[in-house]
Amino acid sequence: MAKYNIAWLPGDGVGNDVMEAARIVLDALKFDADYPHGDIGWEFWKTEGNPLPDRTIELLKNTDACLFGAITSMPKEEAQKDLSHELQGKGLVYSSPIVRLRQEFNLHTNLRPCKAYPGNPLNYRDNIDLVVFRENTEDMYVGIEFHPLPQEVMDVVTKHAPKMRRFADTPLDEIAVSLRINTKKASRSIVTQAFEYAKKHGYPSVTIVEKPNVLRETGGLVLREARKVAANYPGIDLWETNIDAQCMWLVKNPQDYGVLVATNMFGDIISDLCAQLIGGLGFASSGNIGDNYAVFEPTHGSAPKYAGQYKVNPIAMLLTSKLMLDWLGELDMAQKLESAIATVIKEEKVQTYDMGGSATTLEVAEEIARKL
Repeated sequence: MAKYNIAWLPGDGVGNDVMEAARIVLDALKFDADYPHGDIGWEFWKTEGNPLPDRTIELLKNTDACLFGAITSMPKEEAQKDLSHELQGKGLVYSSPIVRLRQEFNLHTNLRPCKAYPGNPLNYRDNIDLVVFRENTEDMYVGIEFHPLPQEVMDVVTKHAPKMRRFADTPLDEIAVSLRINTKKASRSIVTQAFEYAKKHGYPSVTIVEKPNVLRETGGLVLREARKVAANYPGIDLWETNIDAQCMWLVKNPQDYGVLVATNMFGDIISDLCAQLIGGLGFASSGNIGDNYAVFEPTHGSAPKYAGQYKVNPIAMLLTSKLMLDWLGELDMAQKLESAIATVIKEEKVQTYDMGGSATTLEVAEEIARKL
């Protein structure tokens, strides 16, 4: 019987391509696991009206962790048009399956390391070593939205927030509202994890990225909790920055930063910026981590125009596999995998098109497997 049971969710587009690459290196490591397949993605939205079927949720409940490839996602109107004829007009509303996974399993922490490996021609600068801690279950991603705005909601908000009165003469079907919800508990949790990581790995500072000068209540709450947590780590500085300024400073002086922590949307923004500094989304791994379960995914999209061509860079997926090995406690395997990835990048011989080469997705994986 295998030691681990890993849910295998390729998803859409190139998710299948990069997951095949992941299997090559995991097998080369002799990682002892079964990989039950789970249904997720756009095809299941079109045919079943649910991109994350209940059977997949049940599958994950009986596994140790999950590897996830990529997902196709579209705005509301496009999603409705893509539904099968039988499902049209039934009031189905598309919601992101990865966001639902994070909420269903309380995967409160999104960990996104961004390291500039020597020899990568796409590095913005060398010696960049950034780690983003993104709160994963709250903020603008809770999915509480209104359009058109119900009169009852308009009345309640106007009663408690006089600034809403400026919209009193605006027709309700011309108003859309999204709620930003942040709690003390989640804010303390994500900041604590960022400080613990900085302590464990020797980072001198943690940077909290917010916008409390405008988002005074939500941003203010997050910042106050961050300061309370920071008081428990006297050897590590807390740097406080606004999201807009932080984007500028990351481009100007990325080497000045190490561990960054942010709420859901701001964390989403800066993690993509950090990814571009180290070569783009083809190098960007992530883990969605909860107390007892975790889902690991590269941060790139499904790139449907490249699906099945084995053209895209698999390194983000392979680094994601490394994160999974770390989380499972297979530290030796994780270190060997990262070392092999770094060696192949440094040699500059086997590269996908984005790096200026002509190797396929699987050829890169096979070369990394040989280094193992």
